Amino acid sequence: MDVKFKIKRFDPTKDTSPRYMTFQVDITPGETVLMGLLSIRDKQDQTLGMRCSCRSAICGSCAMKVNGQTRLACNTPIESVINENGEILVEPMGNQKIIRDLIVEMDNFWAKLKSIDPFLQPKSAPPKREYICTDESMLHLSHVTECILCGSCYSDCTILEVDKTFLGPAALAKVYRFVADPRDGKHESRLAKVSEKTGMWDCTHCFKCVEACPKLTRPLGRILALRKIAMEKGMTNNNGARHCAAIVESVEHSGTLNEVSVMPKSFGYFNIKELLGLIPTGLRMMKAGKMPKLIHPKIPKVENVQRIYKKFEK
Repeated sequence: MDVKFKIKRFDPTKDTSPRYMTFQVDITPGETVLMGLLSIRDKQDQTLGMRCSCRSAICGSCAMKVNGQTRLACNTPIESVINENGEILVEPMGNQKIIRDLIVEMDNFWAKLKSIDPFLQPKSAPPKREYICTDESMLHLSHVTECILCGSCYSDCTILEVDKTFLGPAALAKVYRFVADPRDGKHESRLAKVSEKTGMWDCTHCFKCVEACPKLTRPLGRILALRKIAMEKGMTNNNGARHCAAIVESVEHSGTLNEVSVMPKSFGYFNIKELLGLIPTGLRMMKAGKMPKLIHPKIPKVENVQRIYKKFEK
């Protein structure tokens, strides 16, 4: 089977801008994208830059974009991604500087992971033997501990596309791994750190990290769990927690989101600097005819919504 690999090429030491090169490869059914790329490098162009190692979806080295979504090339069958024209688009991971071709610089990824202290910090010195944990206390960590730090979630994160300071889904999922571990003694300080700006409250629930993760770590679910734990511990004096509470209050009261009150409640009514910063957005909404009503109406039979709230409160 002949397959066309359209590969993004870029060498910053020689090229002024990226270019695409197409290679035709004779593929045997069952082969992976990585096998096709290795064939190109071995038989057609030895200058093709790429990373790979274990070929078993363990090391995470071969993460790259295939048809626009980050995947591990070593466990992506060619038949699953080839389009109707017999072509596959291969590009380097996103949100990171390109070193050459499909190789990216992951310094920012590792720096953010390092910033959350990715190791257990017990409350006291180890006992005479090991720390004993029940199966039940560790069961909810069974998937998050399988993260291979391939950077796929980081690559496809839409927040990082516009804000490079965002901590990223991999680091936040790793925070949950320790906050939810009964052996760790730094739960509060870890939660306080990621409650700040560029932390867990900056996630917009796009689910891209879930789609990209090759190990079912589900980073978004871990981020939402961190938020819940933080609020239960009283860490609510931040824009994210206030925003969450404002939405809950609005829907409980009226059945829908009151867009007029949510932002002031999120920033705080006396946070003049932030509130003034909302004026340009409000003017654009007015110009586009999208300004919400100043008096927010309740939906018919809103008491049914309120009854759901009361049930969960119990």
